[in-house]
Amino acid sequence: MQRYGSVIGLSEEAKTEYKRIHAAVWPDVLAQIARSNIRNYSIFLKEPENLLFAYFEYHGTDYAADMAAMAADQRTQDWWAVCMPMQRPLETRKDGEWWADMPEVFHVD
Repeated sequence: MQRYGSVIGLSEEAKTEYKRIHAAVWPDVLAQIARSNIRNYSIFLKEPENLLFAYFEYHGTDYAADMAAMAADQRTQDWWAVCMPMQRPLETRKDGEWWADMPEVFHVD
């Protein structure tokens, strides 16, 4: 199992809607997350900075293939089309990133 963390901004005007839609994520999207071997997935909101922090655990053996399968899923693409206009990617993110990866620097069980 590998832990992943990432961060992105959220527009002030989208906060209420972002919370509302994430209170009832589409079942097809949740199913694709599970098929892509993602477990224990959480998104946290830090206010007033409006930063979203995502955490999940990957339980598969081919992360790139599982993420490609998720990106190819039409319902996931539809979900992202709803969410992405609300998000504000960090200027410091790496090329190709939407959510900026955050390397783990500490963990204890």
